[in-house]
Amino acid sequence: MEHLIHVLQTDRSDSEIIGYALDTLYNVISNDLEEEEQDDSEEENSPKQVDDLGSQFTEIFIKQQENVTLLLTLVEEFDFHVRWPGVKLLTSLLKQQGPQVQQIILVSPMGVSRLMDLLADSREVIRNDGVLLLQQLTKSNAAIQKIVAFENAFERLLDIITEEGNSDGGIVVEDCLLLLQNLLKNNNSNQNFFKEGSYIQRMKPWFEVGDDNCGWSAQKVTNLHLMLQLVRVLVSPTNPPGATSSCQKAMFHCGLLQQLCTILMATGVPADILFETINTVSEVIRGCQMNQDYFASVNAPSNPPRPAIVVLLMSMVNERQPFVLRCAVLYCFQCFLYKNQKGQGEIVSTLLPSTIDATGNSVSAGQLLCGGLFSTDSLSNWCAAVALAHALQENATLKEQLLRVQLATSIGNPPVSLLQQCTNILSQGDKIDRRGSKVQTRVGLLMLLCTWLSNCSIAVTHFLHNPANVPFLTGQIAENLGEEEQLVQGLCALLLGISIYYNDNSLENYRKEKLKQLIEKRIGRENFIEKLGFISKHELYSRAAQKPQPSFSIPDHMMFDHEFTKLVKELEGVISKAIYKSSEEDKKEEEVKKTLEQHDNIVTHYKKVIREQDQELEELKQRVNTLTSQNEQLQATVTQQVSQIQQHKDQYNLLKVQLGKDTQHHNSHSDTFQMNGIQVEEVSKLRDELEEWKNKHEVLQGQLREKDSVIEKLKSSQLEIGTTEQSSETSKSGSLEHNNELQKELEMLRTQVQLQAAEISRLQMENQKLQTAGAEPVVADSGAVAVNSSELEGRLQQEIKELKSEVKALSEEKESLKQHLDSSSSTVAILQDEKSKLQQEVAESKKEQDDLLVLLADQDQKLSALKIKLKDLGVPVEDEDDIESGDQGDEDEDGDEEEQD
Repeated sequence: MEHLIHVLQTDRSDSEIIGYALDTLYNVISNDLEEEEQDDSEEENSPKQVDDLGSQFTEIFIKQQENVTLLLTLVEEFDFHVRWPGVKLLTSLLKQQGPQVQQIILVSPMGVSRLMDLLADSREVIRNDGVLLLQQLTKSNAAIQKIVAFENAFERLLDIITEEGNSDGGIVVEDCLLLLQNLLKNNNSNQNFFKEGSYIQRMKPWFEVGDDNCGWSAQKVTNLHLMLQLVRVLVSPTNPPGATSSCQKAMFHCGLLQQLCTILMATGVPADILFETINTVSEVIRGCQMNQDYFASVNAPSNPPRPAIVVLLMSMVNERQPFVLRCAVLYCFQCFLYKNQKGQGEIVSTLLPSTIDATGNSVSAGQLLCGGLFSTDSLSNWCAAVALAHALQENATLKEQLLRVQLATSIGNPPVSLLQQCTNILSQGDKIDRRGSKVQTRVGLLMLLCTWLSNCSIAVTHFLHNPANVPFLTGQIAENLGEEEQLVQGLCALLLGISIYYNDNSLENYRKEKLKQLIEKRIGRENFIEKLGFISKHELYSRAAQKPQPSFSIPDHMMFDHEFTKLVKELEGVISKAIYKSSEEDKKEEEVKKTLEQHDNIVTHYKKVIREQDQELEELKQRVNTLTSQNEQLQATVTQQVSQIQQHKDQYNLLKVQLGKDTQHHNSHSDTFQMNGIQVEEVSKLRDELEEWKNKHEVLQGQLREKDSVIEKLKSSQLEIGTTEQSSETSKSGSLEHNNELQKELEMLRTQVQLQAAEISRLQMENQKLQTAGAEPVVADSGAVAVNSSELEGRLQQEIKELKSEVKALSEEKESLKQHLDSSSSTVAILQDEKSKLQQEVAESKKEQDDLLVLLADQDQKLSALKIKLKDLGVPVEDEDDIESGDQGDEDEDGDEEEQD
């Protein structure tokens, strides 16, 4: 071995010899070959010797930790002849000395990460052996399991399972599922990582089973079995309640629970898969109200449809069904009722007189449980009793309601209560011929009665009201019976102890003190406590207390229920104390109980007050919320209005500024006008100017009148001249020219007069304004601002109208230009099309011309050749042809010369 290790250390470059060395070490350490040879031999001690030999060689190899580190380095090599034997050797080392090799790999740098790369190898042989290696590496080592999980193992393994065909895949799928179980089982961190990574959703396609379920291969059954076990690992009752609950909800939301229920109700599913599916559904719905409600709504595909719970209960109380199936159905029913008061009420309601189906067309769950409870099969009795006890678990209301159930035993006899019928069967004991265990029926009924009477004083009173019950219990406890009956004695002692502890002393003959005296006289306190201790000392009790699922190898071992073991632990101590208490202590205890009851009443009253106050508080909170929302709305409205007011103020200030600018502009053109007031001197100056203008106007008016008189004279003189025949042409033309000049002068004067009149009217208006201003020398700023602002608004509106009209005109002009442009573009497009067509035609015509020229050239060559032949043959050729050919020759020569030039 030293030489082989030396080869591994020194000959790293030679992959062939490294591979041989690794194979040799594998054959030395591994037990596979020896086990195959041992299958044919008859020696019994050889396998143990082989195991010891392989372990010894492994110890020698791993004694030096560097050897394992060297092996990890070789596994990183990509060469197939090195990597594959290295993986096999490391797997064999882990099989022989798992914990020691795990520790070495854990402390080596990147040891686990190197091995994770094997899952990504494209060569399936190495990848598959890498899965086997990781299986051995992750066994019972939480630290390595976490590292492997955080190295993206879940993603890679689920991808491999999908690539291989899910449940239809081969043994590779099985190996991947075993590795996933190693990573998830009892590892809360990895379970949480699996759920947070949404890997639960990727499990749903595993359980998509078709309608044709016949002919399943053994490998498919194994794969599906492991897949169901993987689901159970995530929702196991031993996991933390919070983690289990979140996984259960995720399975419902992604449709995994629905898929499992489909398999549950499908036909042709192999028995092993059906049993495991029932157990898986049980744990997926256990304690999860949402999943339990869904399961209650599932119907079996029968005609008419029946609830799945009823169909399963029919299998449980049917003695012909396999024992494993009946256990699975019982577990499913227990999980359905676990912390499910709604489901418990639905089951008990099927037994109550008001809800029983009078027609008898459909069988209810309650009727099936009663039928199983009173059948001649002891296993059915036990299963039905335990199932009914779970319907009453921690539910005092249903315990009281179940007292109303009446059973018709035979025709003509009055009906008997369910409690009475249970005690009747219990008292008959072995008188009824039953199939199965002798004590199983009585144990089941006693567990039911203990669960029913615990924490329910009314049920205790009903039980004690039957005078035969207490003597029967004391008689059973006092007898010295065999080992089988000791269990029944212990349960009878427990039932009698419950009757004492939860007794409200309403029956005079069966008060607590009298029952204690009865025990003291007929049994003895020590004997009673000893018989009571038989329950917890029993082997089957310890087995049932370990986990909720009933797992029994044979039907005779079905004696205790997991939930009942909790009840025994709770009551065993308090009953022992209650038996030894004196009457004075009982009285004190009763006083304490009364005080506690009063205290509880006070607490209940205050709780009620607090609830009412909470309701009022909630209403007030709602009112506060509504008022707050209204206040926010009003605040928003106020803010909006404030902003609008601010906008108006800004507009007002802007107008004021603009108005100030206008007044300044007016002041620049008017020397006398001021905004704050008008001086009296300026008014007098303006009046003087006005008088001067009036005088000028009168002078001009006089001149105008003179000119008019002159014109009239000229007209009259013109008329006189026109009547005389002796006037000459020269005088006429001279008078006409003079008349025209006068007319022009007259027009000029008129226009001047009109301008002066307009100026005078303007000055008069200003005078009026000045006079009003003189009467009121000081004008308020606000009034002036208002007048000027109104004028400014008028101007602005006028300008806006003008701008709008201009914009409208421009838009119309734009539209016309756009239309013109569109028509131009369409014209251009048409012209371009015509141009392209013409270009095509020109190209075609050119091509045709070229073809014709080629044809003509060919014909000319042929003609010349024919002429030459004719001349050679002595046939005369016409001169015109010769001349034409000569001319053509000359033309050709000229063309050649031109080309040369």
